[in-house]
Amino acid sequence: MSDIVIEDAADPIYETDFVREMLRQMRALDSYGQWDGKPVPEILDAFVLTKERRKAIPVIGDPDDQIISRVKAFHNAIAVLIEKECGLMAVPFVQLTHEGFGRALIIVGKLVVMDRTLRDVHRFGFDSLSKMKSEADKYLSVAIEIIGKHGEVAGM
Repeated sequence: MSDIVIEDAADPIYETDFVREMLRQMRALDSYGQWDGKPVPEILDAFVLTKERRKAIPVIGDPDDQIISRVKAFHNAIAVLIEKECGLMAVPFVQLTHEGFGRALIIVGKLVVMDRTLRDVHRFGFDSLSKMKSEADKYLSVAIEIIGKHGEVAGM
C-alpha cells in the first residue's frame, strides 16, 4: 500500500479480541521480523482500503501472495475466535483460483459453520478496521448460532 492510513492508536478497537487475533495472525506471517517494533495500526493497515486506494486497484486483476495471506489471516482469526467461544476446533479452508475467485469455509467437527464465496480477492479489504471487525463479528455470531443448533455434528 502506498500511503499508510493510520487510525487512532488509542482507539478501543485495538483492545478487542478480534483485532488482537488479527495482529497475531499477521505477525505469524512475518517470518523475517519486518514488523518488529512497528505499531499495530501500521501492521493492520493493509486491510484498510479507502476510496482512494480502492480506485487505484484495477477492476480486473490477479491476487498476489500477500493479498492471499491477508484473506487467510482474516478467516484464521475468525476460526480462532470460534474455538475460544465454543471450545471446539474450528478449521478454516480458503480455496482460490489464480484469478481471485473461490470460497472460504470454516468447519467445526463435521459441521460447516461459515461458507463464504470470494470474488475479486485482489480488492480484498475494508473501509476501516471497525468495519472489518463488524464483518468478522457477523460471521462469528452466525457460526456460534449454527454450532448451538447442531452441537452433536460439531462435536464429531
